[in-house]
Amino acid sequence: MNSTVTVRLAEVRDVDQLADIFDQYRQFYDCPPDLGAARGWLAENIETERSTIFTADSDAQLLGFTQLYPALCSVDLVDYFVLYDLFVIQAARRQGIARALMNAASEWAKNQGAARLDLETARDNIPGQALYKDLGYELDEVFLKFSLDLSD
Repeated sequence: MNSTVTVRLAEVRDVDQLADIFDQYRQFYDCPPDLGAARGWLAENIETERSTIFTADSDAQLLGFTQLYPALCSVDLVDYFVLYDLFVIQAARRQGIARALMNAASEWAKNQGAARLDLETARDNIPGQALYKDLGYELDEVFLKFSLDLSD
């Protein structure tokens, strides 16, 4: 990773620049562009501490982020975090930034007393899967994920 890149917790002052990257991330997953909605989501998450967001920046330019949400496991009786979002802008990829963001997130979660970090990724996200495996994440071969759309 470039030595001038800093990974840190996001702050309210980051919302405008972070919203642009978050909107790019959402478009990567085939969502229509909506910078206003992206900004509103992030602002609320930061202001209410609904999520924890780490950013990677260089010379005051944000290059990527990861976002974690708190969760509970009633079976194991533990707190954990879901690492829901990870994105690095195209021009900054393959420089170790995603790895640095992931490492910062796992260290932070461990310091919070979390039992684990969970994440999901697209089946065709081969580079992401390779990174996650390299960082020690294990593929869940036991449980299936189901979703029920409640928007109708």
